Amino acid sequence: MVWTTHTVFNQPKPLGNSNLFLSDMPLREAIQREQAGWDADVLASLGQQLGTQESLELGRLANANPPELLRYDATGQRLDDVRFHPAWHILMQGLIANRVHNLPWQEDARIGAFVARAARFVLHAQVEAGTLCPVTMTFGAIPLLQRSLPLEFQSWLPPLFSDRYDAHLSPGGQKRGLLIGMGMTEKQGGSDVLSNTTTATPLTARGSGEAYRLVGHKWFFSVPQSDAHMVLAQTEGGLSCFFLPRILPDGTRNAIRLERLKDKLGNRSNASSEVEFQDATAWLLGEEGDGVRQILKMGSLTRFDCALGSHGLMRRALSVALYHTLQRQAFGKTLIEQPMMRQVLGRMALRLEGQTAALMRLARAYDGAGDPLEQALCRVLTPAAKFEVCRQGIPFVGEAMEVLGGLGYCEESELPRLYREMPVNSIWEGSGNIMCLDVMRTWGRLPAVQEALERELGEVKGQNRHFDHQWRRLSQLMRKPQEEQGRAVTSMLFNLFAAAQLLRYSSPPLAEAWCQMTLDARGERILPDRLCDMLFARAMGG
Repeated sequence: MVWTTHTVFNQPKPLGNSNLFLSDMPLREAIQREQAGWDADVLASLGQQLGTQESLELGRLANANPPELLRYDATGQRLDDVRFHPAWHILMQGLIANRVHNLPWQEDARIGAFVARAARFVLHAQVEAGTLCPVTMTFGAIPLLQRSLPLEFQSWLPPLFSDRYDAHLSPGGQKRGLLIGMGMTEKQGGSDVLSNTTTATPLTARGSGEAYRLVGHKWFFSVPQSDAHMVLAQTEGGLSCFFLPRILPDGTRNAIRLERLKDKLGNRSNASSEVEFQDATAWLLGEEGDGVRQILKMGSLTRFDCALGSHGLMRRALSVALYHTLQRQAFGKTLIEQPMMRQVLGRMALRLEGQTAALMRLARAYDGAGDPLEQALCRVLTPAAKFEVCRQGIPFVGEAMEVLGGLGYCEESELPRLYREMPVNSIWEGSGNIMCLDVMRTWGRLPAVQEALERELGEVKGQNRHFDHQWRRLSQLMRKPQEEQGRAVTSMLFNLFAAAQLLRYSSPPLAEAWCQMTLDARGERILPDRLCDMLFARAMGG
């Protein structure tokens, strides 16, 4: 007898073969108004390629097969290498070919290049997040290296600006493409880099561009396979920034010893390591004692990428949840027709509307960094964006998981991987409290911040009472700032910035709903059905 116990039905198909860009109306609108409309065709092509089932499978494979540390070869010779699954290299090729690591730094870069690059970053994040780590550090390092790369390494500049991915272990000047990593954190200090104990002593002369000998360790040494790292070490003049190549100019390996790879909650595809420097050779960038200022220039860009990455993960989680609810039946209706589910999904879509508008406007501020007020916006809003977007990401993906129910909790779904990825962006480049301290101190020490915010937010005063009330409250808090209020201040600042963009450019019901959701102290209100329909349509491409 043949037993038929059940027939599978009412099980939604997984989301594959969609265009990640064309299906995102808020992003499409944002790149147009923030002066990157010239990149729309490239973004549409990229969105189509990244949304295929094949690309999504590469993301899964890269995380299911994490990198391996190769400390020695068969003869006992020290290697200190990392081996990756082929999926990692294919994903990296795509990122580099699309210039996510260097687009705004090109000589012929157009106005809006930061915005275009930010949009490309968000699209890639929806497929695989670990590969973004080497890309964002290289992106942050390039402007610093343009100004202060030692003479011995001038041949590195052309491959830094190329669109070729080159994973071979060779001297940098001989490669078609280069990647740069970072090494700041030590066991005893964490975010308190001034407590670093790694020491640097000059080989011959002291000063900018000179070679030093490094002895010490790094507790988190990101992307150890990079061609060089920017590291901090103590000199007679104080904490300083160094350029530490993996292969020295004479072709020999630098004395960088990989002790182990970190066993992380998420970000499994990407290698993070612990290292020791046993008389490693590095070159001083800038002057002795200027290390924190040098690294902060790089850190602002990488912090912004943390927010972009979390936003991309959130966007993918919403797409998966919406696609599921359009198909799944419960109690005689599709899930997306159920009143409570509509509220959950509507608020998720509304959250991304505000984030998209704010992040793309902030990207344009980086494009206009020659303007002191735009520079001030970048300085204060980058840590605010990192804090608020990354903080929202963890419960956001958890909510998407709950939309799918048990299916969303199983590894066959994308959502467990997205959920595990979320915390790293909150922690890397400074955890939440560090971001809030940075916002408070920047606002207090940089007079242009108040003027920049007055210009940005003042244009929409009078359009929404929740906005006006919270802007007055925030201004009052910052007249006599108290550190204990840092998290509330930082969250309020980002939500006001996002509200200003929506009040300026979005439909009044959408902007009003954002202000009620994020700025009304009385809490969230019910979203009207018509607004939910509009949010769902926009989240699926209109």
